[in-house]
Amino acid sequence: MPYSSFTIAQVKRQFHIEVLIEPFFQDVPIIIPGEWLTTLLAKSAPLAVTLGTKKVRSELIIAPLLFEFRELLDRKVSFFSGADFSVDLESGLNGVCDFLLTRSASEVNIEAPAIIIIEAKRGELNAGWGQCAAEMIAAQKFNQTNERETPSIYGSVTTGTMWQFLKLTGQVLTIDVTEYPLDPVERILGILKWMVEVE
Repeated sequence: MPYSSFTIAQVKRQFHIEVLIEPFFQDVPIIIPGEWLTTLLAKSAPLAVTLGTKKVRSELIIAPLLFEFRELLDRKVSFFSGADFSVDLESGLNGVCDFLLTRSASEVNIEAPAIIIIEAKRGELNAGWGQCAAEMIAAQKFNQTNERETPSIYGSVTTGTMWQFLKLTGQVLTIDVTEYPLDPVERILGILKWMVEVE
C-alpha cells in the first residue's frame, strides 16, 4: 500500500498513533528571501492557482521556495522531489514523496536524518494528513535504522498557497490547527528554518 493510500484513521489504527490538533509554534523567525523568489512568486502563484493542478503548483511555487530555502541555509540542507522513499514494505511505508528535506548537504542520495516531508495536495489540506503522517512515520523509522534519531519529525501538507504543519514525537502526531498562507513567504521560510534547527 503506497503512502498515498493512507488516511489519518488508518495511520492511527495501524501504527497506534495518538493525534492532537493544536498549535505548536512559538516566536517563529522570519527569513527574507532573495528578490528573485519574491518576483517569481508574484508572477507564478496566480498562474499556478488558475491552472490548478498539483504538478504546476509543485513546479511554480513549492520547488522554487525549497530551492531558495536551501540557498538561504548555505546548502546545509538538501531537498528531493519525486524520490522513492520505500522504508518498510510490510507496513506499507513505501512510495514516492512529493518533497523531502534532509539535514544533510548530500544531493546524491537521501541521508538520515530525514526530518521534513512536504506533501503537495489539491483542495482540502486535511485530505493529505494521512499520507503525510505515513511518510513521517517512515522518516522516523529511516532515522532509527540509520542510528540518527531526532526527537521529532516535521511535515507539511500544502497546496502551494496554503500550508499546514505536523509534528511526530514518538507515538504522538500533532497537527497545527493554523493554516498558513504563502504570503508572507518570509513566515513559511521561517517555519521551515525553525523545523530544521529545533532539537
